[in-house]
Amino acid sequence: MRRSSTFARQVLLVRVGRRDGAAAPATDLIAPDHRRTDRQRRRYGRLDPEATEAVLPVSPALAPAAAADEAPAMSIPLLPGARTAGRRAKFALVNACTLSSLMLGMLAIFLAMRAEVRPAALCLIACVGFDGLDGALARKLGVASPFGAQMDSLADMCSFGIAAPVVVYASLAGSVRPAAAAVACALVAACAAIRLARFNVSPKDGRFFCGVPTTMAAAVLALTVAIGLPVPGLVMVAGVTLLAFAMVSSFPYAKLARLVKLPPWLWLAPVVGALIDIRLTFALVVVGYLFSGPVLWLHQRRTA
Repeated sequence: MRRSSTFARQVLLVRVGRRDGAAAPATDLIAPDHRRTDRQRRRYGRLDPEATEAVLPVSPALAPAAAADEAPAMSIPLLPGARTAGRRAKFALVNACTLSSLMLGMLAIFLAMRAEVRPAALCLIACVGFDGLDGALARKLGVASPFGAQMDSLADMCSFGIAAPVVVYASLAGSVRPAAAAVACALVAACAAIRLARFNVSPKDGRFFCGVPTTMAAAVLALTVAIGLPVPGLVMVAGVTLLAFAMVSSFPYAKLARLVKLPPWLWLAPVVGALIDIRLTFALVVVGYLFSGPVLWLHQRRTA
């Protein structure tokens, strides 16, 4: 009887405990049954949280969440500002000048491949004209843009970094060894690429260029071929190499707008010299401009 009463009391306590557990709020913490957990672990193995998350049901009403590092694709307009028909026409005109410079550079390469070096040099001179025209028009018409700046840089690399040394290489055929001409012209192409890349990422100075501009170097090479400067082949190779290194130098060279403001009497001497001997005058002007960079650099070092 004592055992039966003890058993009945235990059953009653278990029932009362179940009722209390059912009436307890859902926020109460229930101690896990470790024996049951161990049995599941032995039966099914260790559960991977990522694998468990992968098989969770997904509601069809909710779109899958995008990754935090995935930015939506955005279309950047080539022409900033108001995109009216008039501004688009102006933008197209400026980029047509840039593409004209590019096409003339390609034409210069084709002419140089046929040994027609003087017509090729004249095409390069026309490239210089279109290169200056597109920038002036973009500022005048108010359609300057980062896209136009990059287009201009790529066109300059084709016309002045590739076409100009190709024309010079064709003009040196038969006067020097092909290997020497190839090295000098390859230096022009490499230094032009470095010069253009440095110009794109460097702060702009309104007074001086840092190194000889690519456009001016190509103009010097084109005029040298066009007027047939009577210099030996080795001297020509040395001059081309010097011009290539001048492009990537840190010497300050005056911009054209600054040269125009010089006293008129300084322009009288080159004009008179061109009437007497245009080839000699051209050579002296080029040499003087190349040496003006180191002179200005020394002057700035002394006054600093």
